[in-house]
Amino acid sequence: MGRVRQRIIKNTAAELVKTYGDRFTTDFKHNRDVLKELLNLEGTLMRNRIAGAVTRIKRQESLSAKNSA
Repeated sequence: MGRVRQRIIKNTAAELVKTYGDRFTTDFKHNRDVLKELLNLEGTLMRNRIAGAVTRIKRQESLSAKNSA
C-alpha cells in the first residue's frame, strides 16, 4: 500500500493540472522545475510532494487516453 497524501496536496495538484495542464508532463523532475516557476513555496518537501501528485495525475491521464484509443 502507498502513503496517504494530505488533502491540500491533492487539491493543489488537481487545481494546477486543471489550470496549467499543458505545462506538466509525466516526468517528476520537469514538473518540480515548473512548480518552482509557478508557486512561491519556501520548503522543498511541499513542492516535491505536489510535483509527485501532479506526476501521478498526468500518468493516469496518459494511461486512460492510451486505453481508450
